[in-house]
Amino acid sequence: MATEHLSPLDLAFWRMETADHPMHLGALAVFRAAAAPRGSGDGHAAERAAALLTARCASVPGLRRRIRDVLLPLGAAAWSTDPGFDPARHVFLVRTDRTCVFDAAGPLMARPLDRELPPWEAHVLAGPDPDSFAVLFKFHHALADGLGALALAAALFDEVPGPRAPVRPVPGQRAGTVLSRLPGALAARVQGVGQALEIGAAVARGGLPLGVPAALTAGPAGAGGRTVAGLALDLDEVNLIRKGAGGTVNDVLITLVAGALRRWLAERGDPEPLGAGPRALIPVSRRRGPRGGEGAGNRLSGYLLRLPLAEPDPLRRLDRVRAGMDRNKDAGPARGAGAVALLADHVHPLGHRLGGPLVAQAARLLYDILVTSVPLPGLTFSLGGSRVHEVYPLAPLARGQSLAVAVSTYKGTVHYGLVADGAAVPDLAALAGALRAELDALVREVS
Repeated sequence: MATEHLSPLDLAFWRMETADHPMHLGALAVFRAAAAPRGSGDGHAAERAAALLTARCASVPGLRRRIRDVLLPLGAAAWSTDPGFDPARHVFLVRTDRTCVFDAAGPLMARPLDRELPPWEAHVLAGPDPDSFAVLFKFHHALADGLGALALAAALFDEVPGPRAPVRPVPGQRAGTVLSRLPGALAARVQGVGQALEIGAAVARGGLPLGVPAALTAGPAGAGGRTVAGLALDLDEVNLIRKGAGGTVNDVLITLVAGALRRWLAERGDPEPLGAGPRALIPVSRRRGPRGGEGAGNRLSGYLLRLPLAEPDPLRRLDRVRAGMDRNKDAGPARGAGAVALLADHVHPLGHRLGGPLVAQAARLLYDILVTSVPLPGLTFSLGGSRVHEVYPLAPLARGQSLAVAVSTYKGTVHYGLVADGAAVPDLAALAGALRAELDALVREVS
């Protein structure tokens, strides 16, 4: 069997991680429990959920794979099936007396995954209410991006999306001899070098982190732990703003983040925001089609966008966000400073191994805050008959940054998941409240 090496971007995420700087993403799914099946006893719904996840995970091939270093090429790593796969080392029942699932999720997000095992975990949170529970899924970024993680988690639920579309071969991938393919390969290499130089120049033009609010910076990685917060908003209200003011749903969601940051900083007594605003990295999926038929791993590029925190008018903020996103879309996801993830393809595996920690430390030079969106299919997910009521995506926190924002839409509701450095942002719930206030303000403006 041929060795399946990690892709350059997957390898970059794997090498960037340190013991005090985990590189996993997550999703917090909140369930409304169904009645216990006959003969199952009166156990907590969370216990039944943990038993189902434990029973099902072994049958999902993508969840049995671990990462191992290989001899050649130097610095590379590859996937292999864990021969001693033990579900009990991945699925955990967590009993807590906390009524807020976000309080329980924060410390769990701070703990890195075991790098000797397949890099994922599922923590079933059993709170005081025996008829409700939550599941915190953690997937290493080397294993999957947001869409890939969704596919892996969905395989554990009662209802899953349909079969993936087959992987389409790259034109000319199979045909011809090595000699006949050589001109095309050289052209692709030259094109790739040109793309790398263009992205590098765009990064240089993107500007230094000047004028970034102190609240968006953090001290040494891991020193403050992790806090998690979430907020559910009505998608109809978001669409009302979109129809009244123009732009896309995503433009509105990003604008809400910008306005909420402005409100939150004012409530903290921070100085009035000045200048162009913090640089937000907006990841863009390069998967083809809604189901992402290229399997697990990462298929990501991104856009870089200045959040107009200094603009006091909500509708003008939306106009500026829309104009910035339109410029990014016109250029495309393979160009510009936000496409920095594509540079991983041009680095030798040994470069990733030696330079991973340096790249992690340089994140704050490239962007100031992550704002990512994870689209969910229009299905009703359930586990043992208990339906998913809310889904909060959770993004990894870059070294030196205090906040990461992720957003998804499920069953007519927008869910914001916030992950922060606990020391730098002790008032994360206040930021969630500012998101609500900003939505209300925009609704008033267009009504």
